[in-house]
Amino acid sequence: MRIALVAALTLAAGGLTLQSRAQSAGDMVPFSVDYQRALQARSPVDVSFLLDAPAGRHGFLKVVNGHLATGDGQRIRLWGVNITDWAKGSRQIPAKKDAAFWAATLARFGVNCVRFQFLDLEAPRGLIAAGRPDTRSLDPEQLDREDYFIAQLEKRGIYIDFNLLVGRPFKAGDGVEDANLLHGGAKGTSLFDRRMIEMQKEYARQLLTHRNPYTGLNYTDDPAVGLVEINNENALNIGFRPPSPFYGKELTEMYNLWLAAHRTPAQIARLRAIAGASGDQAEVPLMFWRGQAASAPPERFYAEAEFYNDTQRNYFAEMQNYLEQTLGLHALVIATADHSHSGSGYPILMATIGSDVVDGHTYWEHPEMYVRKSPMVDDPSNSTVVELSRSAIAGKPYTVSEVNNPFPNDFDSEGIPILAAYGAMQDWDAILWYTFEPKQDTAWKPYIGDPFDISQDPVRMSELAAGALLFLRGDVEKAQRVIARSYTQQQVFDSMLLPSAERPYFTPGFPLQLPLEHEMRISSFTGPPTQRFAQSAMPDPIRSDTGQLAWYHSAPGAGMVTVDSPRTQALIGFVRAHAQTDSNLAAAVENKFCVLQLSSLEAKPIANASKLLLIAGSRVENTGQRWNSANTDVTQWGVTPTLMEPVRGTLLLRHMSPARAVSLQAMDGAGQPLGPPVAAIRTAAGWKMPLGNTVTTWYEVTVTR
Repeated sequence: MRIALVAALTLAAGGLTLQSRAQSAGDMVPFSVDYQRALQARSPVDVSFLLDAPAGRHGFLKVVNGHLATGDGQRIRLWGVNITDWAKGSRQIPAKKDAAFWAATLARFGVNCVRFQFLDLEAPRGLIAAGRPDTRSLDPEQLDREDYFIAQLEKRGIYIDFNLLVGRPFKAGDGVEDANLLHGGAKGTSLFDRRMIEMQKEYARQLLTHRNPYTGLNYTDDPAVGLVEINNENALNIGFRPPSPFYGKELTEMYNLWLAAHRTPAQIARLRAIAGASGDQAEVPLMFWRGQAASAPPERFYAEAEFYNDTQRNYFAEMQNYLEQTLGLHALVIATADHSHSGSGYPILMATIGSDVVDGHTYWEHPEMYVRKSPMVDDPSNSTVVELSRSAIAGKPYTVSEVNNPFPNDFDSEGIPILAAYGAMQDWDAILWYTFEPKQDTAWKPYIGDPFDISQDPVRMSELAAGALLFLRGDVEKAQRVIARSYTQQQVFDSMLLPSAERPYFTPGFPLQLPLEHEMRISSFTGPPTQRFAQSAMPDPIRSDTGQLAWYHSAPGAGMVTVDSPRTQALIGFVRAHAQTDSNLAAAVENKFCVLQLSSLEAKPIANASKLLLIAGSRVENTGQRWNSANTDVTQWGVTPTLMEPVRGTLLLRHMSPARAVSLQAMDGAGQPLGPPVAAIRTAAGWKMPLGNTVTTWYEVTVTR
């Protein structure tokens, strides 16, 4: 049936050979997001109905049965974005005249949570007062604008996630040693230096106990403040290199005090001998280079590993206690994220297990680490799904507060729909994309200004709305089976020595297809040891145990993910190379790579709904963007406007309940009707309609019964 159906739909262009980027450049046409016009009239594809406004109306978020819940005990998922300002012309704290505009825009795309990450930068970017010898004062005008923006967000049902220590540029006036040698946030050092910890507490008090005049609430008492993160991507493990001799001495002194409390005199003497420290009272030095750990005697390695773990665990516990007990914070606390997938994340997870919520970060081919620009659908083992799935812990909500498939990449449209689907299957609690950057002027001319800003990407913004439908509603069922892993403390420490071939799970022999089949959780860091997993060839496709997700990966340039649930269905990847269809969705496309996602805009399943949202996306570029000869990086970033490759071909809606007519209405960059609707043709196979005659990334499908 599938073969016959695809044969019937195949277009003449379907037999063309794959074209190079240069040969297909003519397929790119202008299409831009139009935020300024978008709010002048209600959009048919506005998904703000998913939000329960105002945020916090049911009380403070809490943990119920290991998941996020509202104050009345109802399960809630968070879908949203980080708010930053790295691209030229962006402003993470918008002017008051723009605050309501951007809040309404985010709500229209289904965003119900924003993460404020870099508020600890100096004005005019962040809240720290500029022009001072220290970083101990908040700029009152910046704080007033932030208060107003937050009030506008909360009014529309958008929760707040504050990140306390991210990029703070500590200065000598703070009383911090060697401030000129510290990078933003003072990674590592800020977890043990007492002065920096005092400064973090001071900042937390200044921000969180501040009364927002536009809500009348301190942030500690605001139920719309759902999450507070102690710091961003900050850990202390073996291999940490102090930024100056002062911090090396401070950490070594702490280590020797720790040894006196946790090792016998004989054990300490043995460590002195191993380290080559002469004299009975000599300090035991620390290894400050990761490369030394692998060859170190076990006594030294485990002593240092345990010390580092205790130090960072005590830091997070101290900070959380200060936030909750001293400041009276009601929001749920995240310690920091499991963020480094080139190494084991289990030490930081073990150190932060006392926090309310566990968090993870990752990127597909982060531009600082990768030069290749390849499709994730061809590499399921290293996908964002598999990397993030390693961090979830049983009995704890799991959030993903940073993730992206960065631009430029011909295949970055795959990221949002894939993670929304598998995040729902994994039963995660939040996915926040990095990043959305409000512009200083709503008349901003659109182009994509940095690798992470999705705000001007016409494909990924339409996908953000469709992803909200899928993830917030739970359109994909949670896995039927949970695979639990249990580690001993020794296994956690040993994982730091495992080769990169074990990434990202750093559990020897772990079958990396399991996170694409079942829900993954860590049950314990105190044993018994992790089970040995049976080895088997990775199946093709890899199917979720619910049968709703399938990942095809047999050959390079042929990867594809299918989503087949009652309310959302999708074909993601090299769709032209496959004959697979969903229950109600089938397509024959000319594009080598594309995303087609169909979601009901109602509570009804697709087969019975009268209004549907269809996303059709492929490549996006800036005008004048140029790639190198290897297609691994751009030599020219390009300018406005954004260009896109329209998805062209034929769409078929199948097995729809009795209908008199089906029409396809293209939407413009403002989410408003673009041209007249196109009537579908009824055939024996279903309702058939053309794609790509009008340039767009999204359509409203209307079914008349």
